[in-house]
Amino acid sequence: MPTGAPARQRGRHRAATPPSRLARITAGLGTSTGGRYRNAVVAASLGLVAVGGGAAASTGHISPVGSTEATGTAAVAPVRATADAKLDFARSTVASVSKAQVDQEAQAAAAAAKAELLKTQPVNDPAGAQAYASSQLAKFGWGQDQMQALVTLWNLESDWSTTATNSSSGAYGIVQALPGSKMASAGDDWQTNYRTQIDWGLGYIKDRYGSPANALTFHYASGWY
Repeated sequence: MPTGAPARQRGRHRAATPPSRLARITAGLGTSTGGRYRNAVVAASLGLVAVGGGAAASTGHISPVGSTEATGTAAVAPVRATADAKLDFARSTVASVSKAQVDQEAQAAAAAAKAELLKTQPVNDPAGAQAYASSQLAKFGWGQDQMQALVTLWNLESDWSTTATNSSSGAYGIVQALPGSKMASAGDDWQTNYRTQIDWGLGYIKDRYGSPANALTFHYASGWY
């Protein structure tokens, strides 16, 4: 080593690490600049912003970019939608009514209306009355062979008229009940409903004569039954 040469340090020579960005900026600001500006410059270099204008900057209050914090205005929180959110929809229940059910209800309503009508307005329908009487024979233990005798018997009495009235005796209805109020045991509508009259008349024949044929035979002999 030549005399006078500077002594070399042991180990590898390392270059001085350059000062950081923040250190350079800080060093460049003299003390005369003042602390209230230093914070603002440092914040700008680091991607931060001073919120609330000069007043906030002078106090050194710094908020990150994107913060919802603010002074003087209401903070608005971000609205986030959850990807897996479940939505429940209320379903109204609609009752299903079949056509058969609608028809059945309509028929029931029509029958009820007709029954109410029969209570106040007599129905003189000899063909309908005979059809109904024929449908009731089996209930009393008779066959259809008794129908002709029944038709003949009540033709002699009333011609199957619901409102037939004997002017001399006061006998009333298809079956010529005497008095007519006897038929009230079969229904309150005995004055207007041929079904009620027939129900009572068939029961009367069953109890007194046993069959329409026997009742007709008695009628031929006496003129009444």
